Amino acid sequence: MAELDIGQHCQVQHCRQRDFLPFVCDGCSGIFCLEHRSKDSHGCPEANVIKERLKTDEHKSYPCSFKGCAEVELVAVICPYCEKNFCLRHRHQSDHECEKLEIPKPRMAATQKLVRDIVDAKAGGAASKGRKGAKSSGTAAKVALMKLKMHADGDKSLPQTERTYFQVYLPKGSQEKSKAMFFCLRWSIGKVVDVAASLAGLRNENNKLTAKKLRLCHVPLGEALPLDHTLERWITKEECPLYNGGNVILEYLNEEEQFVKDVDSYLE
Repeated sequence: MAELDIGQHCQVQHCRQRDFLPFVCDGCSGIFCLEHRSKDSHGCPEANVIKERLKTDEHKSYPCSFKGCAEVELVAVICPYCEKNFCLRHRHQSDHECEKLEIPKPRMAATQKLVRDIVDAKAGGAASKGRKGAKSSGTAAKVALMKLKMHADGDKSLPQTERTYFQVYLPKGSQEKSKAMFFCLRWSIGKVVDVAASLAGLRNENNKLTAKKLRLCHVPLGEALPLDHTLERWITKEECPLYNGGNVILEYLNEEEQFVKDVDSYLE
């Protein structure tokens, strides 16, 4: 009687065992016995590829370069100016005391002059009415600030001496027209925007390159304030357009847009 030719030999050179139910590797398509059926046991090339891929896919961590900060991020947050990596809290130039932070003095001076001219034009010579008119204006500003303080929303842990109050007019199409808020004078404009968006429940995709950016704009010009400037820089000088108890506008702008359109429509 002829012998039945059943099964196949294991392809591992030092084994060559004949197996009646051989295993076919789904990686290299080789034929192996029960002992050498796993990819590691027969040295399958596919196993090495998978191991290398796992090593490549391992999450990297990016520590913050700001002195004294121990935060790490899963993605790199590189400052485009000093080219160092920072956490989200210190990503703006003013927050990490960027060595290449520049103050655009000419632009600020021009903005201040334009604001002053517009305010003077709208006043229509009101200053000539004398001390009585000035006193009434000052009293109205104090009353407006007191009203803001009564119902403003913000970080309650902030000391009263560091709080700055604004009536924040929200983007067109929002459920609320405006909201009273307070912020820390030392915060960057970028952080003010982040906090305001959180308080108002607004979509904030300022960390995405292709999305519209949420910007803080001053009144009456509607110019978007630089995100890396501190709030203090725009509020402590007499000619600056921001003041404690004043109005600001929060709106989504494209990268090339620097002004909101039709400022008066927000304040109506």
